[in-house]
Amino acid sequence: MTNKTARRRALKGAFVATAIATAIATTAGTAMATTTAEQPLFEMYGIKKSNQEMFVWTPTGTGGFEPALSFAEGAGSIADVIVADNDGDGFGESEWTLYKNGRLDFWNMDGVETSSAGTGWNIYKTVLSPGNVGGAKEADLIGVDAYGVLYSYLSYPNGKLTPRVRVGGGWNAYDQIAGQGDLTGDGKPDIVAKEKATGILYLYKGTGDYKAPFTGRTKIGSGWNAYDRLISVGDMNLDGKADLLARKPAGQLMRYYGTGIAATPFKAPTQIGTGYQAYNLL
Repeated sequence: MTNKTARRRALKGAFVATAIATAIATTAGTAMATTTAEQPLFEMYGIKKSNQEMFVWTPTGTGGFEPALSFAEGAGSIADVIVADNDGDGFGESEWTLYKNGRLDFWNMDGVETSSAGTGWNIYKTVLSPGNVGGAKEADLIGVDAYGVLYSYLSYPNGKLTPRVRVGGGWNAYDQIAGQGDLTGDGKPDIVAKEKATGILYLYKGTGDYKAPFTGRTKIGSGWNAYDRLISVGDMNLDGKADLLARKPAGQLMRYYGTGIAATPFKAPTQIGTGYQAYNLL
C-alpha cells in the first residue's frame, strides 16, 4: 500500500464521516443518529475494467451516491475491499483489502499504516463481513471456499483474525452472497444469497453465535438472476434498516430499501444509476 493511497484513505474516511454526519443532521435528527450507529452506512468501491483504476462512491444518506471519485491507479491486483464500522459511529473507519494473490491487509483511520491480516485467502471465492457475528464489538469475516464450505472468523480491533470455524457446506449453490447489517429487526446481522440455478433469493438470519452464525434459509424472492452483482452498503437512507443494491448486466444499479421484516425484507426496487457494467463492483 503506497503512502499516496494511504493518504487518500484517510481523506476518504474523513469525507465519508462528514457526509454521513451531515445527512443525519439534515434528514433524521438526533433519534436517527442513535439508530445509525446500529445500522452503519458504507461507501462502495469499484475497479474500472478498461484501465484497472479504482473508484469510490460516497453515500449521500438519502438513498444514493455522490459522483465517483478516483481512488487508486493500477488496482487490478485487488479482489475486494471489505469495509467495517468497529467503533459504532455509523460509518466505515476500517477496511480489509483482499488481493488476488491471497494477501489480506487491514487499515483503519486511527493509524494510516496498513498491517497484514494474513495470507492464503485466495482459497475463498467469496469473502464478506455481515457485521458482528460473534458477540464482540468488531465486525467479523465469513468466507466460502471452492467446495462450497462456509467458514467464520472473529476479528480483533487491529484486524487480526481468530482461526476459522467451519459453519457448513452447500454454499456453492449460490453465485452471490451479500449482507452488511440487520435485515430483520432483531439486532443481529443477516445475509442474503442468490441461487444460481433458479434465481431464488434466500435470507439467512443471524443468530449471534459465531459457530453457527445463521439460521436455515428462507425464500424471500425469485427472478434475481436478472442481476449479476449484489452489494450491501448498509442503511442508505438512514431509516434504521439495512438495504441492498443489485446490478443488472447492462449496468443499471437498483436499490432495495429494507423493511426490517424477515418475511419481506425489501421494498420494490428503484433504479439509482447506470453505467456500472464498466466496473468490477467490490
